[in-house]
Amino acid sequence: MLPQAARLKHKSDFNRVYGKGRSYPTDLVVMYVAPSRSETTRVGFSISSKVGKSVVRNRTRRLLREAVRLLLPRIKQNYDIVIVAKKKAAEADFDEICSAVEKLFRRAGLLGSAAESRRRADSAEGGAVASGSSSQ
Repeated sequence: MLPQAARLKHKSDFNRVYGKGRSYPTDLVVMYVAPSRSETTRVGFSISSKVGKSVVRNRTRRLLREAVRLLLPRIKQNYDIVIVAKKKAAEADFDEICSAVEKLFRRAGLLGSAAESRRRADSAEGGAVASGSSSQ
């Protein structure tokens, strides 16, 4: 499950991303990206009833959400993203969806390297550890 802060939920936010964002299509999904007003990157998902009945839509949404969750530490900050599933996504397995989502993030220039995300995490932890050790 995506962390609460990483979720795009309001209709106004979705409409802003659709209207002002840039789109990146593949055969399985389309990704819309717009600069964010917040400090974090938020992701929303849109799965139309054209994709299938509720069981199929929910399965597709879960697969997309998990694919994004795995990439979340490497995704650059300050963006709002909407991922829209196409009909073909309902028939895709997890590996196909993961590769399509990762390809879109790379094409949009939103995917940093694993080393870069580790540096970000280390600097955040380093500040907390340094302040904790100085109080002893």
